Amino acid sequence: MKGKKVDHSGAGCGIARALDMVGDRWSLLIIRQAFYGQQRFGEFQKSLGLAKNILSTRLKKLVGDGIFRIEEDPASALSHRYILTRAGERLCVILVALWQWGAENCFKDEDFGLVMVDKVNVRPLAKVEIQADDGRILGPGDFRVVDLGAVAR
Repeated sequence: MKGKKVDHSGAGCGIARALDMVGDRWSLLIIRQAFYGQQRFGEFQKSLGLAKNILSTRLKKLVGDGIFRIEEDPASALSHRYILTRAGERLCVILVALWQWGAENCFKDEDFGLVMVDKVNVRPLAKVEIQADDGRILGPGDFRVVDLGAVAR
């Protein structure tokens, strides 16, 4: 039995608020397809095989949350395009990190034959890592959350 969805929009946690906006798998897959260059409802629907009503609901939410904006489609007066906003574009690092985690942890018994590469030199992307402001690579035990007022600037 599924529980009632909890609204975290007032939570003091960036993770909870972000998951309220883009935390379901369909939203992340729609955003992934936008990074692949898709902009039209039909393109998203065809590539994802998602029911039109679910896709419509997700796109409306993503527009409402400022991840996409709607623009007229120059190719069709009856259609429009979904364009990633700056906030949507900044999800790139999340999707790359999720891709890298999935490639490393979800294909143990099978070969994963895909890699994300830099378009300029066609070399694999470096692993996404957490860095301190002095450049040190940090692990999960090397940082914590504190009140902004307690941080010396």
